[in-house]
Amino acid sequence: MPTHLVRPLLLALLLSPLLAVATQPDPLQSVMWAIMKRNVLHDQPTVFDDRVKVTLPRQVEDGQRVPVSVDASALGSVSEMVLFADYNPLPEVLRFEPLAMMPQFSVAMRVNQATPVRVAARGSDGVWHVGGQLVDAPGGGCALPTATRASTDWANLLGHMYGRGWNEGASARIRLRIMHPMDTGLVNNTPLFHLHSLQLRDDSGSLLARLQLGAPLAENPLFTFWLPTLTGSAIQVAAQDNDGNQFRGTLQVTP
Repeated sequence: MPTHLVRPLLLALLLSPLLAVATQPDPLQSVMWAIMKRNVLHDQPTVFDDRVKVTLPRQVEDGQRVPVSVDASALGSVSEMVLFADYNPLPEVLRFEPLAMMPQFSVAMRVNQATPVRVAARGSDGVWHVGGQLVDAPGGGCALPTATRASTDWANLLGHMYGRGWNEGASARIRLRIMHPMDTGLVNNTPLFHLHSLQLRDDSGSLLARLQLGAPLAENPLFTFWLPTLTGSAIQVAAQDNDGNQFRGTLQVTP
């Protein structure tokens, strides 16, 4: 084949997967998808993928606490995961770097109205693999006062941590709750005030996972993570909020 034809052919072969990704229709038919792709995923290569499982109720009565479970383990290696909701005024809920953990987590979040809730997982191919589900919810989940703010002793509980880790069958589970109002800044006279970073380490100091947290997490967020196995007797937790408060705790590992 003439040399002047080889280069264009090779370029077309290299670009064809990216063109296929770019032209995929949104299975959830959201008018906000193009904006989410630009603002949350920074217009990087993206593909809709049923292997990214996002499980949550189809309909909820309380938009302030919507349980979400995510599992992208079918992708194999995953470097980062992002949870977001298209129609939230603050779409991004969290970013999760699994590191030594499995690409799975469960958490509760706020939704402001009926919306697609999505998770993007960056695979070893460098592409964001996106799964999601629609949830029907009443309006205002991000803009209503929280029960924590109504408590007179919430400031004394700020940053307290509860949880543990344990082995179960072929994997291990970590449950962690951190007491924090997670104010979105959308309630009158209540400024933005939320946890924004979280790190978990084993008792030797090795980093297990790293997270960036957003205000749309439910108040007093409860996290569940999975590991292939747990070693040692404790898990070290470090968190920080957007007001500069730092919180540390230790979770015990039980058989």
